[in-house]
Amino acid sequence: IIIMTFKIKIGTAGNIDNGILKSLVKLKKLGLDGQEVEFVRGVRMGNSLAKEVGLLRKKLKLELSVHAPYYINLCSVEKIKIKDSMKRILKSCEKMYYLGGGNVVFHAAYYGKRSKKEVYDFVSERIGEMQDVIKDEGFKKVKLAPETTGKASQFGDLDELLQLVKETKCGICVDFAHLLARDGKIDYDSVMKKIKHLKHVHCHFSGIEFSAKGERRHLITKGKDIKELLSYLKKYKINCMIINESPNPLGDTLKTKKILEGMKLR
Repeated sequence: IIIMTFKIKIGTAGNIDNGILKSLVKLKKLGLDGQEVEFVRGVRMGNSLAKEVGLLRKKLKLELSVHAPYYINLCSVEKIKIKDSMKRILKSCEKMYYLGGGNVVFHAAYYGKRSKKEVYDFVSERIGEMQDVIKDEGFKKVKLAPETTGKASQFGDLDELLQLVKETKCGICVDFAHLLARDGKIDYDSVMKKIKHLKHVHCHFSGIEFSAKGERRHLITKGKDIKELLSYLKKYKINCMIINESPNPLGDTLKTKKILEGMKLR
């Protein structure tokens, strides 16, 4: 008997059917573990629908996360942009609360002309402020999860975010495609050693096109790349949820499921 001491869960970015309720039912039928609700172009979901989704999600035992809007910069030189960024993240947190709790993923900031240290301190303060609001509003089980970013101009390399987790107790989203695009290569042993202490890791994965400046666009995920990632997650026994963000998230998540089954991990 093989006793698993960790679990690799998999899900899609966005709906795989017409509307989120149908999407969750289909995910369950396909034997998948959940999805990331995409608010990337704006938070367009009423609380009544979010509550309905939360009940269905609980019944189907699925894991949900939310991706907050792209238009976020917690270190803008314009104070109004910082205020609006925080509003967008907190609105996403409100929906996540009604959806039943989970990670609220966002790209935190750009360095601009500030030093990495200045930007880190600024982002850390804003996260602390938002965590206070989350607590005051009673948004239980909602966790801010800044994401590793795919360009050197963006705040969010792995070390910065792990320091944030340590200091603010926020969550993290490790986007392996972004790590590759940011550095031009990925040392999986090094990455896994850095994250293995975390109880549960929220992850993104896909193929990616990148240049010297970093990420350009997401691509279909190659089977060999999926297998490589899974083998390292298995080696380090990483409890995680992998959200596929390729142009075909369902196809690539099903491909991941097949590879997981072949590795006796499901």
